[in-house]
Amino acid sequence: MSHHLDTPLARQNGQLYIDDLYVFQGHESTVFVMDVNSTITEPDVQPGFHPEARYEFKVHVDDAETETLTYRVSFDERDVYGGQPLAVHVLTGDEAGNDDAEGELVLQGDAGQPIEGPGIRLWAGRIADSFYIDLALLARVNAAVHDGTAVDLSGWQPERAQNSFTGTTVESIVLEISHQHPVLRPGARIGVWCATKLATDAGGWRQINRAGHPMMWPIFWPDDTRFTYPANTRHPSQDFEADGKNLAERVTAVVAAGGTSDDPHGYGETVARQLFPDVLPYVVGTPATFGFATRNGRTLADNAPEVMLSLVAGTAIPACLKPSVSARLRQPNFPYVIPA
Repeated sequence: MSHHLDTPLARQNGQLYIDDLYVFQGHESTVFVMDVNSTITEPDVQPGFHPEARYEFKVHVDDAETETLTYRVSFDERDVYGGQPLAVHVLTGDEAGNDDAEGELVLQGDAGQPIEGPGIRLWAGRIADSFYIDLALLARVNAAVHDGTAVDLSGWQPERAQNSFTGTTVESIVLEISHQHPVLRPGARIGVWCATKLATDAGGWRQINRAGHPMMWPIFWPDDTRFTYPANTRHPSQDFEADGKNLAERVTAVVAAGGTSDDPHGYGETVARQLFPDVLPYVVGTPATFGFATRNGRTLADNAPEVMLSLVAGTAIPACLKPSVSARLRQPNFPYVIPA
């Protein structure tokens, strides 16, 4: 559940708030990307990654309710030159969901530099954000979801759409795992989500934020500017029971008002079951795409906002922004992103 938008808590510590999650095929590998700390929040962005936080990639296998594999990235304080040491631990089996487990140290290095080990590579640092959307269009869908009305596109001129994220940057963690991995081998069906966790005064860890499918928070809970919604702290396995009815009713109201489905209730229920649990599905070793035909991982180029807005409305919502709008902010080789 991503938090691109400008909010008081994001301004306070955007280092803990996830903007995007991507999962796609690399070169005989699977690539995981987590973006945090967008400059969309303007002057209050703190540089680097939070030194008391954990940034975790979670992998479920074959629709399992719990994660089988966790890659945990942690950072030290930034030094006077802006450098920031980091470490990567891997947790498997029962340890993958255990905050008290230490896991196995697999990488150490510094942000801004590629770090490599057997079957694993990582790069972390500030990048030019390749995400694209015109926030004026999002506002129209927000209003429909909030009020239970049809999406009002009167006055919307797709040909004049502008990317609201032009010139913004984010802190990015890029993790690449070889296809030789015993779990992440070609053909494996996985579900991926990521989370930020913060050390507590009591000595434990508190999950602050998480992300799976793109655009979930901006579409369904844009007014939760203090990020107190319980979805932030729960596990995806609890999603449908906790929030499935609410999400289904919201979508039902929009498509009923717009007349885009003969069975609004059935459509809303279907969408809720597609989006919950909020994990991003991917078949290892296949081309990733988050599109209208299929949702299989997500590449840096995918027009995920248009797909999600259309899914909620039950009809095409023309964003009129193409992948080419941010083509220069991606590259075909590791680390796949463009350092800022």
